[in-house]
Amino acid sequence: MSARQISVFLENKPGTLKQLTAALTKANINIRALSVADTKDFGIVRLLVHDTFNATSVLNEAGFITSIKPVLVYKIADEAGSLDKVLQNFEDLSINIEYMYAFAGRSGAYMVFRVGDTKEAEAKLRKFGLVSLTDEDLGV
Repeated sequence: MSARQISVFLENKPGTLKQLTAALTKANINIRALSVADTKDFGIVRLLVHDTFNATSVLNEAGFITSIKPVLVYKIADEAGSLDKVLQNFEDLSINIEYMYAFAGRSGAYMVFRVGDTKEAEAKLRKFGLVSLTDEDLGV
């Protein structure tokens, strides 16, 4: 099972990210994880939130362009080498990582991975003992 990530396309200008967070705040939507990537003209904000459907509705009503993508989320130990061990499994299985980011939770560190075929990668990684977390597991 994968988690659902919201991607939001933003103009790269002052105040746009604040407009996004203000819309979510007004709707009482908690952001659990966030990543921002930018180019000269636009940025992509990637979010894990506690209510994906409501968040996308709120953001669309506020004029933002959104999409929902499945991502793999794995809890890793907070110690040296933990990420390297997980990445070794991706390498052994020839799974390409399109992008990744991390966040800390109440009980540890979490890595978010976007891959080309989420279901296939998840099935392969499960055979190596890696169980991806769902929205419900994450409390999002």
